[in-house]
Amino acid sequence: MLKTAKAVIDFVMDILETVVFIGSMFIVVYLFILTPNQVKGASMEPNFHTGDYILTSRITYKFRKLERGDVVVLKSPKNPDIEYIKRVVGLPGDVLIVRNGDVLINDNLLTEKYIAARTNLWEGGCLKDNIPYSIPVDEVFVMGDNRPRSSDSREFCSVPIQSLIGQVFYRYFPADKIGGISNPLPSSLR
Repeated sequence: MLKTAKAVIDFVMDILETVVFIGSMFIVVYLFILTPNQVKGASMEPNFHTGDYILTSRITYKFRKLERGDVVVLKSPKNPDIEYIKRVVGLPGDVLIVRNGDVLINDNLLTEKYIAARTNLWEGGCLKDNIPYSIPVDEVFVMGDNRPRSSDSREFCSVPIQSLIGQVFYRYFPADKIGGISNPLPSSLR
């Protein structure tokens, strides 16, 4: 009888150890390596839609530099409890100009085949038409792909790199769009 009880206890302890180990690994991965996110809102259409599920890498930028065209998840500058998904358009030290709906980076036209509409500006926003904006060191300029429906750096200026949660690298829902997220800009523009 004692041997049977000891065997049951040993079996239960083995299961608990396994559950605790797997749970610990999940927490480590979730907090430090990968984070699942759900897209909410129309700011990244036509490339990402409300209800899309994506994976965000928290470690990509520990191994490589940020690049123009990267899709990132960041904390909202207005409310850090809210997360935005945006595209990096300008890097630290860049000079950005919006001229008649076109984006110029360091006096070079940024060809953005991924956006839904030309780049508009708002009264009272951070950018003014045809006036250069210098991106400070340790900050990036982000915009949504659906420019008319995106709250982004055009409104609240560049954001600290520390506010970036990570790079979006994979979409796992909906099923017909499963796959990696690649940077659409040619390497010469990144």
